[in-house]
Order: sequence, then C-alpha cells, then structure tokens
Amino acid sequence: MFHKAFPVRAKLVTRLGSALVAALVVATVGTAATFAPSTVAAVSGHHHPDHHGHDNGGAPPTITSSPVGTVHGGQVNEYTLTNANGMTVKIFNYGGIIQSITFPDRSGNPADLVLGFPTLQDYVNEDPAANPNNPGSAGVYFGALIGRYANRIAAGKFTLDGTSYQVPINNGPNALHGGTIGFDQKVWTPTVLQSDRTAALQLEYVSPNGEMGFPGTLDTIATYTLDNDNRLTLTFHATTDAPTVVNLTNHTYWNLAGESSGTVYDQKLWINADSYTPVNLVQIPTGQISPVAGTPFDFTSPTPIGQNINVDNPQLLIGQGYDLNWVLNKPAPDSLSLAARAWDPSSGRELSVYTTQPGLQFYSGNFLAGTLVGISGHIYRQSDGFALETQHFPDSPNVPSFPSTELDPGQVYSQTTVFKLSN
Repeated sequence: MFHKAFPVRAKLVTRLGSALVAALVVATVGTAATFAPSTVAAVSGHHHPDHHGHDNGGAPPTITSSPVGTVHGGQVNEYTLTNANGMTVKIFNYGGIIQSITFPDRSGNPADLVLGFPTLQDYVNEDPAANPNNPGSAGVYFGALIGRYANRIAAGKFTLDGTSYQVPINNGPNALHGGTIGFDQKVWTPTVLQSDRTAALQLEYVSPNGEMGFPGTLDTIATYTLDNDNRLTLTFHATTDAPTVVNLTNHTYWNLAGESSGTVYDQKLWINADSYTPVNLVQIPTGQISPVAGTPFDFTSPTPIGQNINVDNPQLLIGQGYDLNWVLNKPAPDSLSLAARAWDPSSGRELSVYTTQPGLQFYSGNFLAGTLVGISGHIYRQSDGFALETQHFPDSPNVPSFPSTELDPGQVYSQTTVFKLSN
C-alpha cells in the first residue's frame, strides 16, 4: 500500500476553453492508440475497422424534441439526437437524464445500450435516492446528471474557509450525489444547438445559495453533443458567486449487449489506472491511494467484469461488488485522455471513455435487486449494467491530499467526458 501525492488545495481553475476542448476531443479521441497502443486489440481480441466508426460524410446529426410532461411545474421534453450511423440518444431536460442510447452491433442490429425506465414518471418515482418528496424512491440515478457533489461526503459535512456546512444525509451516515434533492431531480433550461457536424443539447440550472447546504449560487451548463464519429461528448461549465465545492458527473448504466440482455459479467473492461482509493465500512475513502496490482481491482489488462467479483476481498464485501474510485493515469493534469474501454464479445460493441477528470467510479450495479422494470419491460437484477462515472474523488472536501473540488468566484469549473461507441 502506498500514498500518492497530489497538489494540496489547488483551486479549480479553467484550463480548457470551449474551443480548446473541441479541438482536444477531435485530436485526443482520434489518436487513442498513441496513449494505449495495445488496448483496442487486447480488449476486443481482434483487429477490425470500426463499422460506423468514422465520419464518412453522411448527413449531419439531427436533434428533435417532443413534450413528455411537467415536473414541479416545469416543462419537460425528450430530445432525440441521431447521427448518420444509426446512433440515437434520448435525453430529458429533467435531471439531464439519458433515457436510451441505441447503437448497432457488428451485424448492424440496433439495441438500446443503457438501463432506463419507460416513462418520465418512472424516473420521478424511482430514480433519485429516497427524499421528502418521494420517501420510497429506489435511488438508482439511471442516466442522470449528478450534482452539486457526485459521490459521497462523509457525514454530509465539510469546512470551507473556516465555515462548516451540512449536506442532507441520504446514504447511511453520508451525503450521496448532492443530498436528498440533487441536480438529478431538477428541470434544466434547454437550448438546442445544431451545426453541420454536430447536434447538441445544452442544459442550464442555477442552484441558489444554500441549496442542499452548499454555499454560493452555482450556475451550471451541461452540454451533450453527438457527432458522426459516434462520440457523445458531455461538457460541464460552472461558476459561483461565493467559495464552494463542486463535483459533477453522469450516472448512466451500460450493457453493451443490450439493456435487456442480462448480466454484463462476460463483458471485458480495461481501466487506465494503477491505483484506487480504498474505503471504510460506510464507503468513505480512507485517504490512502492503493495499488491495484495483485487485487481484484486490477483492470490494467482487459478483464471480464465478473472474473474476480466473487473474490473474498474486504472492499468487494463493503460495496457488494465493484463500487470504488480508480485514480486515473493522466499524461498531464486536466488532460483529455483515455480512461476506460469496455467490449462485449457477443455483439462486438466497444465503449471508450475519455475524460479530463482525475477519477473514475466503476460501479457494477450491485444494488439492482430485481425490484425495477426497465424500458423494454424486463426486470433489472444485480449485474445487468455497469456505470463508469468520471469524477473528482469521493469526500475530497475532507481529504486535503486529494485533488481539490473547491471553486471560487472568478473561476470556471470545466470538465469534459467523451463516450465513443464502435462495433
């Protein structure tokens, strides 16, 4: 076990302007082999061109919308982004929720690759953690934008510039995903953006000072962009009028064989991380940075998700499977780089995840208990999906050695994650 040093209390400062982010998405995602030269062949087990994997000059991506209802008096629409290769993404402006991502297999047969519910009301009823508005909710967060603080804060408490703050407890003794009523339950203000190469949905939410106990008014813009290279890019930009903490992510559950196909345990996963952050009995990081070598958390070589999930390991017992933060190997801090790659042998579908974030929460769907019916009418059970949540580390406000999540007035929180599909 070892400790890895990070810059102490460095503030979150903008390093990636929107134009630079767009350029890096094209340059970095298009040259992943220079970062991990053996990964593509190793994960898939064979060399092949990406069918539907490149922009071949087809029709530009499109975006359409249709009303689906109201939540807390706010109008909710479903937005459908479609590219020239048969990739379709459906998103609600409620919670910024990705309801479905449809993409063909190696034979051209499409399937929905993310777990979800059939209706908006199902998301309202079941997606968030139990809260005063809905004490019986399942807390699965299917497809949702997570904020103000993704993952856990110990006891919901943190201190900033000498002042203590309390976030509502909603996960054992801790605050999870921003407290009882997080960004996943908000109606975001939508703007449709269209160009000759992309279709995008921009979502904005202004969180007032003191909401869920967090200081400062936080203005957040999340933008989903689809292109003809089968890249779904999610960018976050946020500003504050007072010192605060922020950690934003998306909580999509993937099953590359199709959301109703059953277990993902035979799907292979590679994570670009030599270390992870172990947790205590209530899933709060101990503050240590531990090597993955020789443990069930070593995905530095492509490994079936289920290969080591039943190993007698205290961390697997605590999470009832994989539910930990991996410390990503980064060529430079804040660089947009390859974080993980997953591959389904049965369909040939491959998912590559690139991010500017320092961490990745790999969650193997451990608490899907056979109590929820999915979008296609099938019951979801443990192992039916996995999440790859790009993020800063859990409980960072209380661990000075972790990368900082502090944001001050005049600074801009800026993060990018790219989900690229191929077959």
